[in-house]
Amino acid sequence: MTLTQESAARDITLPSGTHLRYYEAGDATAPPVVLLHGSGPGATGWSNFSGNIEAVARGGFRVLAPDMPGWGESDAVRTVDMDHDADLIAFLDALGIEKAALVGNSMGAHTAVRFATLHPERISHLVTMGASLGRGPVKNLFSAGDGPSEGLKVIARAYRDPSPENMTALVEIMTFDKARFATPELTQARSRAALAHPEHLTNYVEGLAHGAPIPVKVDRDRIPDIRVPALIIHGKDDRVLHFEVSLWLTANIPDSRLVLLNRCGHWAMIEHADEFNRLVVDFLSHN
Repeated sequence: MTLTQESAARDITLPSGTHLRYYEAGDATAPPVVLLHGSGPGATGWSNFSGNIEAVARGGFRVLAPDMPGWGESDAVRTVDMDHDADLIAFLDALGIEKAALVGNSMGAHTAVRFATLHPERISHLVTMGASLGRGPVKNLFSAGDGPSEGLKVIARAYRDPSPENMTALVEIMTFDKARFATPELTQARSRAALAHPEHLTNYVEGLAHGAPIPVKVDRDRIPDIRVPALIIHGKDDRVLHFEVSLWLTANIPDSRLVLLNRCGHWAMIEHADEFNRLVVDFLSHN
């Protein structure tokens, strides 16, 4: 039976009272893997990872893909008040999970890296794709004048006005092969998810003035202290966050390895789903 969004959907209320939607597949007794989505409008655990959840579960894992607070079907929260690290701890505690592998894209990768620096006892493996670390020593994150990248400008524009034209531009800039992957179906799905919760859009736009969207920046000085095995994945053609971020991560995390994918944009897990799934299952199984 093929996994569907409806069959995979679960809901939970955290001790803080926050409602959180997540998607689950696999044996509940298998090693847990948490997939963390990025920050674009319409981003959810399902929209980012619908092509990966079932495949990784079949590799022998319990897979959980939450909509982080401020996105999808989870509760709204002002961007300036977000702390996804605390949310993730509460989520794991609520499910009785002591330790999990974290797999994050973009903002989700940032959350996973920060989590690894703060809670080394709660993470077994770290996987990042198109990692975001915010402003700092990796200069190629930003264009001349230290302004946002081409892709980040498109994301902000789509949050301010999630019109069909802006959502199409968003999906196109996330992928290398836009003819194949920036489909009307994907664009419409992202648009529906974004428009279903205008409060998320409003909070994001209001937060831009405060350095949003990434909630609570990682302390880069602590990244060399990460001791769990790390798999760093990046698309060479990423126009949102330059692959030099992942070169920097690989240089600074002792037990790490880098996979740089040619003809790949910001969504490695979508554009190269089969290879991504194989890489993740093999890495988690043998490290």
